[in-house]
Parts: sequence; C-alpha cells; structure tokens
Amino acid sequence: MPIINQSSYRHPGYLFNGHVQTIVPSMFRKIEGICYQRERLELADGDFLDLDWLKQKTQKLVIISHGLEGNSERHYVMGMAKYFSARGWDALAWNCRGCSGEMNRLPKFYHHGATEDLKAVVEHAVSTGAYSHVALVGISMGGSLTLKYFGESGDALLKNVKCASVFSVPCHLGDSAKELDKPNKWFYLNRFLKKLGKKIEAKSKVFPNEISHAGFEKIKTFREFDTRYTAPLHGFKDADDFYTRASSGAYIASIAKPVLIVNALNDPFLPQTCFPFDVARTHASVWLETPATGGHVGFSLKGKQENWMEVRAFEFIQQYIQ
Repeated sequence: MPIINQSSYRHPGYLFNGHVQTIVPSMFRKIEGICYQRERLELADGDFLDLDWLKQKTQKLVIISHGLEGNSERHYVMGMAKYFSARGWDALAWNCRGCSGEMNRLPKFYHHGATEDLKAVVEHAVSTGAYSHVALVGISMGGSLTLKYFGESGDALLKNVKCASVFSVPCHLGDSAKELDKPNKWFYLNRFLKKLGKKIEAKSKVFPNEISHAGFEKIKTFREFDTRYTAPLHGFKDADDFYTRASSGAYIASIAKPVLIVNALNDPFLPQTCFPFDVARTHASVWLETPATGGHVGFSLKGKQENWMEVRAFEFIQQYIQ
C-alpha cells in the first residue's frame, strides 16, 4: 500500500518539539470515568495475566496492549478504551506479566517479543463467543507485540480478528535501544531503569537463585539490562539474539490482514530503522503513516480530552468492521 505522507495530525503550538510532545501527556494527562472489570487469566505455564474490561454487550471488541513498564491504567490505554467504548465497542486492556499491580509467579517477566501472552489473551476473548469482530491496538512495546503476533500468525490469524492499529513502535529493538542509550536521552532511559530495577529487586527476593539485584545501579544502558536480565530470563542467547528474534520489523512482511503503523518522525525513541518504508510500499495489508510531529505516544490535540491516536485508530479500524 502507498505510504500515507499527508497525515492529519497537527500538534498544539505549545508542545513545540518531540520531547515536550512525549513528556507532557505522559506526566499530566488524566482520564476520568473509567471503571474496569478485572478478570484473571490463568496461563498454561502456571503464571497469570490480569485483564481489565469495559463491557456493554456488543459484538465488537478492541484489545489494547500497553508499552514498556506500562499497564491498563496508563493514560494512553484508558483513553483508547474510553474512546472505543463511547462508540459502541467493548474494550479489553490487558496487563503484561508483573504489570497489573501484583508480581507474576515465575522468574521471567515480559518483553517486546512475548507474543505467546498476547495470543493467549486474544484466544481467550474469542473463546467467549461474544465477539464476531475483534481489532487490536498496540502502543510502543504493545505495538511491537501486535505486529509480531500478526506476522507470526499470517493467514492463520483467527477469523474474528479483523485488523490492527499500532503507534510509536520500535520496529528494530537494537537500534531503538542504542537511541535511548544516547546521553541526550538519559531522562527516558533512567525512568525505565528505575521502574525495572524495583521489579528486579522484588523478584530477586523470591527467586534468589535465578535473579540478582546486586550491582543493578551500575547498569547504564538498555543493552546492559537486556544482557543481564531480558536475554537469560526469556531464553535468548544474549542481547543481540533478543533484539534480532524479538524485533517486530522482521515479521511485518508476513502480515495478512490490514494494519496501520503510525510512527512520528520526531519520536525521540525511534531511529530511521524503525520506519518500515520499504515493506509498506509494496505490502497489500500494511499502511505506514509518519506524521512530522507527535513525539513518542504523544499526539495531543489542542482543546481535546482525546488524543489523535484514539481518533486515528478508530477511524482506520472502522473501515474493516462490517
């Protein structure tokens, strides 16, 4: 499909660059009026996922996947759920392992390539028999999971699953990690490492033979974190093996149902390799939209409670829900 060069997104004038467009909504945006119903999904390996629902007895469901160290309570998830719910959809915001407020049971956590958990969530939702039309929305890491899941499934994707919209996706994990390891991106890196460090410390007390928190303060890059924790805990040889096998970019060509990828050109998390122009130009089911601005998971709208991600996701998805 052609690249969507003329994006409809326009940033508010007071959010003057990609950093401000990223940080302000992350820190200050609040979503009111959401009351989830929580369900615990038991997994085959003995672990669990907590699912947060907004239900109104409709046959249309949107499944929302959050970003790294996010959860169903993040503004971008709640905003998306609220927007779809107000337009007649059920919404399911699921929490990755250890992200729901209660630590998961196993030593491993979650990561950008852990599509087995997203697959379990989708299959569980479809198995209820309530939904003839299911769409996925993924944001940042959640977008990585969504793209990889669609690509891995290919033509075998469940027939109820019609399409997906993803935003701010680090399609090449190794290069995105390098980008965030740069000195001028220390704010983002430190914020992630602080949150991850708390989980590592808690895990190390339960699984002292598998996980050690000692010396965590010496970790200064994502590569160091992924080398010490992500790779060994999740069956990867090393950080490079993780980046190669978990990156969603390698799976985009195998996608068989409509997907919209939206990455802002001024996203401070994303280097050029995270913009899959080449595959999108010739792919029958993939659209790539690259607004000039928006930051990372920003896309604020002047004078609006909703953000543009919610508007654009719904607009795209509605085309494929009959």
